[in-house]
Amino acid sequence: MWERHETAAFLVLAEELHFGRTAERLGLTTGRISRTIKAVERRVGAPLFERTSRTVRLTPIGEQLAADLRPIVRGLDAALERAVAAARGVTGVLHVAFLGATTAPVLLRGVELFQRRHPDCEVRVHEERLATTRAHLSDGTVDVLLAAFPFDGMATGPALIRERQVLAVAAGHRLAREPAVSLEVLADHPVIQYPQATSRSFKEHRTPSRTPGGRPVPRGPQGESFSEMLSLVALGRGVLPVGEHTPGSFPHPGIAYVPITDAPPILRGPVWAESRTTARVRAFVRAAVDAAPHSSVPPAAGR
Repeated sequence: MWERHETAAFLVLAEELHFGRTAERLGLTTGRISRTIKAVERRVGAPLFERTSRTVRLTPIGEQLAADLRPIVRGLDAALERAVAAARGVTGVLHVAFLGATTAPVLLRGVELFQRRHPDCEVRVHEERLATTRAHLSDGTVDVLLAAFPFDGMATGPALIRERQVLAVAAGHRLAREPAVSLEVLADHPVIQYPQATSRSFKEHRTPSRTPGGRPVPRGPQGESFSEMLSLVALGRGVLPVGEHTPGSFPHPGIAYVPITDAPPILRGPVWAESRTTARVRAFVRAAVDAAPHSSVPPAAGR
């Protein structure tokens, strides 16, 4: 059986690839780190690091061991954190955010129920921007975000909002006179693009590169926020598939909205970083679901 300090020494050295920095992070001497790693290598029966006077590198066996151990250690840490949280109750500060006015009411209902259940936990709410959502979830600025799926690389809870898609076009656009359109029309018009920070699968869901029939979709200009994207539509620079609630959340006199007959629905719900899952996050997701029981639909894939 490995001791916890041996696992910590191995994983920190695998990250730092420097005995001095590893020792500094763990509050030990470099000699102690070196002896610990040698003991682990003897137990494994093979070198885990290649050492020279200037560099430290993982061997293939070391790389595999590090990849196998990291999720186990994260799971142990999360389990301990959950146990501590359960003993203390849900306390501290929870940062929640919404993306666009469509999700705000659902988020606020969840916040109200969460605070009734956990009065010792402070909740701070703010609106996020498309371009910063991923970074803020990853660095902990935001604990839980209510946003549209899919959201690559993040954990997602049950979808709480389901919307049909409509096509946003300039008010004077010829499509504005149509009672409805198919996704095939995207091949005939530039489609406004989401910010670079938005993930590939989200873009493919909302602004596909090809129509269902396989025709390529021309790329229009990119917006840095949803409001900017709608302004580009109003200026006639392109069209944009959006949710049916958009006209009420982002009223714009220069835009018409045409139903899309064959587009998949847009699903929105809680999103958070898997590695930052805490008792507070789990409790909030439960509250958000319980506060919107009639809006919920089955879970969606993990922008």
